[in-house]
Amino acid sequence: MKIRKIYPDEYAVLKDFLYEAIFIPEGVEPPSKDIVELPELRLYYEDFGKGRGDHAIVAEEDGMIVGAVWTRIMNDYGHVDDDTPSFAISLYKECRGKGTGTCLMKAMLDLLRQEGYKRASLAVQKANYAVRMYEKVGFRTISENDEEYIMVCEI
Repeated sequence: MKIRKIYPDEYAVLKDFLYEAIFIPEGVEPPSKDIVELPELRLYYEDFGKGRGDHAIVAEEDGMIVGAVWTRIMNDYGHVDDDTPSFAISLYKECRGKGTGTCLMKAMLDLLRQEGYKRASLAVQKANYAVRMYEKVGFRTISENDEEYIMVCEI
């Protein structure tokens, strides 16, 4: 497994990984792939690489990207302020549970630290098993609603 920065000609994969990042509870029918075209989801990938806080790291296995973590300063579900990048992360299902997500998260936190950011945020559904991983790498819940935690990591 190779962890590396994404190349600009690979930015289009973020759209695919955004779909993979949608948490589907057990027994619930997955949404159509075109759900990522909704305005509130397009902001995760549209014009990526042009904004402050746009950073992406991928996991590559046998020459294929199998996971991605990316950040943007955007008014998304995990937005806390205009100086804090929000995280998105996803792995293909067959690559989950092997520590790759943790490696990606740590690599992104290191990159954000090098870039001078003080903290990062994310939103995660309460039922998502990834909550434990986020806590393990340093994220703490700062607020919540019925379905989601808003988490921040001080870098």
